[in-house]
Amino acid sequence: MVAALIKGFFLGLLLAISVGPIIFTIIKQSIKHGHKGGYAFIAGISVSDITLVLICNSFAALFASIMAHEKAIFIVGSAFLLILGVYALFFKKPATDNKEIKEKVFKKHELLGLFATGFIVNVINPGTLFFWFVWTTAILADSKDYPHPIQYRAIVFAVCLLVVFSTDVIKVLLAGKLRSKLTPKVMHRLDQILGAALIICGLVLLWKLFSHSSIH
Repeated sequence: MVAALIKGFFLGLLLAISVGPIIFTIIKQSIKHGHKGGYAFIAGISVSDITLVLICNSFAALFASIMAHEKAIFIVGSAFLLILGVYALFFKKPATDNKEIKEKVFKKHELLGLFATGFIVNVINPGTLFFWFVWTTAILADSKDYPHPIQYRAIVFAVCLLVVFSTDVIKVLLAGKLRSKLTPKVMHRLDQILGAALIICGLVLLWKLFSHSSIH
């Protein structure tokens, strides 16, 4: 199953760099909350990816019916990104003390909150939904050419998810190295950059939606 390993690897790399705001959000959450908070956040993202893969493979008809509401998904996802972006850019208060950046002891409910945030941000991102829908459909078709289609799909998706999780861990580690050197002012600038990135992603999604609708 070398073909499945290769496809899963490159599919994972593609997802790792192609979901827009998720990349910025992982880096920002890791810088703000440190390694432990960053790991909780990407754990939520990984569980949401696994959930979407299982739904796409086990309930293809259900997921296809959900994806039929393309406009609603794009509008809700874009609105969510715009709200987060506007809040981060204009309303989020900067830290007033370096201790707020460098010292953080998490309680269980706080880690669960970061986990849930990662899960929700990933699931509500239209780019993630369409990625899994399109590629699951393609891999289901490809698997018919192999003697063991279920094994082929399992390897592709397992390798893909492992690659994505590994790249997310690398992002957390790299962000953690920057954390000790940050000041509240720099953190505030990062919030603003993240906010601008989220707003741009939200506007791009809306533009794609309405430009696609006008063509059809």
